[in-house]
Amino acid sequence: MAHRAEISFIKKTHQKVIMQKENVVGVGVGYKVQRGKRTDEMCIVVLVSKKLPLQALNPSALIPASYGDVDTDVVEIGEVRALQETTDRWRPIPGGVSIGHFKVTAGTMGGMVRDLASNERLILSNNHVLANSNAASVGDIILQPGTADGGKIERDTVGHLERFQPIQFSAEPASCSIAMLVARLLNKIANWLGSRHRLMAIQQNPQAINIIDAAVASPDSGIEISDNILDIGVLGGTAPATLGMRVRKSGRSTGFTTGQITVVDATVDVNYGARAARFENQIISTAMSAPGDSGSLLVAQDSLLAVGLLFAGSDQVTIYNPIQDVLDGLKVYL
Repeated sequence: MAHRAEISFIKKTHQKVIMQKENVVGVGVGYKVQRGKRTDEMCIVVLVSKKLPLQALNPSALIPASYGDVDTDVVEIGEVRALQETTDRWRPIPGGVSIGHFKVTAGTMGGMVRDLASNERLILSNNHVLANSNAASVGDIILQPGTADGGKIERDTVGHLERFQPIQFSAEPASCSIAMLVARLLNKIANWLGSRHRLMAIQQNPQAINIIDAAVASPDSGIEISDNILDIGVLGGTAPATLGMRVRKSGRSTGFTTGQITVVDATVDVNYGARAARFENQIISTAMSAPGDSGSLLVAQDSLLAVGLLFAGSDQVTIYNPIQDVLDGLKVYL
């Protein structure tokens, strides 16, 4: 039986081809499931938005039964999207409550971290929660609660954006005036011909790869940030994700939920509205979240150790950045 490192190497070798297949949204390493039961056999897990009958798929979309000596397993996880949305005003502010950039609806305050250089206390969440998916500027206002929960600049400003890891988008609306002009002209022709189909100019960057969707904000003077995460407690460090690990989180939409890590070392395409971004080395768990839970810290079930930072999901799964990648990328520590 192949070991985890060998399977990860084979997955890495084939992931470009796998990710180009129709309906595929991710690929990682997990345990093979047969007849609804998890086996002890590690395999390459191919994540699809929807499982389709063989006759409905083009031959090029089929997933091989194995790559070399490593079997594959196809798992339906639905549409993966960045999670965002709504709730209450808290003072002091604990982890697990509504927060967001003043132009964002709302996400979750993951927890308190400290700057490696200055030791300053900082608020941790996602880029798409605190930095408006790259559209923000350092120093922008952060609200608690977020705007979707009634947060107002004049009364609910709790801090300002300190820094963020930019998201590299693999597909987004075109900015090229020539491409947009061609699309408009072709759409006019289609309209004259009575066609209902329309073209949209897209800017593609297939080489764009991300590891984290993360940002930190500096709390304003007089704003207290609690070390506590609602329903979990005060964290004491970090732990790497492992297959089968029991985990928990506290978020603004679904509160305290528990689950299990099902896939590690995952490469996943995530939708950000009209844009898309590819993430590598991600953690996938059973469904533990809903829109608005983005920014929650994933914590081991049996200890107060952070495992990941929640940033995306679907009705079937929740997806996280590994916590050490987040801390290293933002130059902070727990």
